[in-house]
Amino acid sequence: MAQQLIGFIGAGNMATSLAGGMVAKGIRPARIWMSDPSRDRLDEVAQLHRVHVSSDNREVAGRVDVLVLAVKPQMMKDVCEGLRDIIADRQPLVISIAAGVTVANLHAWLGETPTVRCMPNTPSLVQAGATGLYAADGVSDEQKAMAKEILGSVGLTFWFQAEKELDAVTAVSGSGPAYFFLLMESLIEAAKAQGLEYNAARQMVLQTAWGAAQLAITSEVGPDVLRQQVTSPGGTTAAALQVFEEAGFREQVQAAVAAARERSEELAG
Repeated sequence: MAQQLIGFIGAGNMATSLAGGMVAKGIRPARIWMSDPSRDRLDEVAQLHRVHVSSDNREVAGRVDVLVLAVKPQMMKDVCEGLRDIIADRQPLVISIAAGVTVANLHAWLGETPTVRCMPNTPSLVQAGATGLYAADGVSDEQKAMAKEILGSVGLTFWFQAEKELDAVTAVSGSGPAYFFLLMESLIEAAKAQGLEYNAARQMVLQTAWGAAQLAITSEVGPDVLRQQVTSPGGTTAAALQVFEEAGFREQVQAAVAAARERSEELAG
């Protein structure tokens, strides 16, 4: 990996986080190229990470061994078709982090080239991401290792054997941060309703969320056991959880994730 040249088409927050994560993991900035239509954004990225920058997508694509497509899904077709002849000539590993853009889409626009499709999530911006990856036919083990190293620079990675599984990944980890944010938001509002001042309520809720996640990550038992351990029969936690259960909390989570997956499938179609 240290000998490969890596290029990014698009220098948005996710691409910049990936570049920064790779630099932090020991990839020399001189081996990273980034393109973007915004000169101000390129200047910012160059100053932040000391990587090469260009406003010309074709210049970047023509230099690298691994090309990360980090543009908005609605822009992907035009961007890919503008690079098709270069991709056909160089056959780089292409990694797409655009939601809803399938391998079939990418091959139709770029031509046949080794392709990995990824679904990262927003905690990747703080190196705490969870990314699902799918490798199309023709991707070598070495190329899979490169994709894993790039996406692994900002968190955990998980390979899936079927591309359709990425719709479930989108519904769980891709959209998942918003579910937790909604719970945090609701808990802060509930704390305020009980008379707590906003700043204190916010800090207590966020610290509790962080602490619960850390406890779940480091524990040898699952969240179900941890929930039971903190719930004394007839106590305050039991009273609160009973309200959640009677309101159908679990069923609502199931329905929400199913709706997110269905929408992901619609967008991919």
